[in-house]
Amino acid sequence: MGRVENMVAIVTGGASGIGRATAEMLAREGATLVITDVQEGLGEEVTRGIEASGGKAVFKTHDVADEDNWRQVVAETVEGFGGLDILVNNAGIGVFAPVVDMSLEDWRRQRSINLDGVFLGVKHAIPAMAVSGGGSIINISSVAGLRGSPGLTGYNATKGGVRIFSKGVALECAAAGINVRVNSVHPGIIATPIWTKAAVVGKESASNFFPLDEGANGVDVDAMAQVAVPLGVAGSAEEIASGILFLASNESSHMTGSELVIDGGITA
Repeated sequence: MGRVENMVAIVTGGASGIGRATAEMLAREGATLVITDVQEGLGEEVTRGIEASGGKAVFKTHDVADEDNWRQVVAETVEGFGGLDILVNNAGIGVFAPVVDMSLEDWRRQRSINLDGVFLGVKHAIPAMAVSGGGSIINISSVAGLRGSPGLTGYNATKGGVRIFSKGVALECAAAGINVRVNSVHPGIIATPIWTKAAVVGKESASNFFPLDEGANGVDVDAMAQVAVPLGVAGSAEEIASGILFLASNESSHMTGSELVIDGGITA
């Protein structure tokens, strides 16, 4: 029997990177997946791959910053699969820019996806989970939510918000006697598209903080890892997915309000 056998999971940002690895791993361990993303083509590809391997999955186009969209996703999940057991709030974006170069639009866009999206997911998942007898919410933060990072101040603010928000909600659920656990995961430098596809504002000054990959118009992940990660290499999406699987499963039944840091030693 799989570690999350017969559970129903929503994974946001599930079309690529950590979200994709998480969806695939949860499916292999017996969960039914509702994969959401704004990248419809990639999301459908992930869903087909899971089904071809004998798993169960559906894809839904989903703007995590839209509350009506959240209501619809949760309602359709419960109606279609009989409940909701796991929510992985993974969708996120990054804008690499010194604070003096960052526009208010870029600041708000990071907040709306990285923080508002987590709030809305938690808000609408908890009642659905409570009806099902409980569940596990895993909010993806970052090591940038644990310490400051020059050139990532907007990202710092949103991921730090995810961290402390998760703790507060965990205590709310416990105090109310709701069997919903809420934890956060803090990846370090992971080889995923968020680095190579992230917007880089003020490249000349941004290059003072992190190595840029001019060909990909993003950050050179390998070069950054060699400098910043004590283990010397970037982590993989699958390593983060393994941590998420643990928190989703009953193996972590005594964990709530906790932080799981997977960063190659960055915060040691």
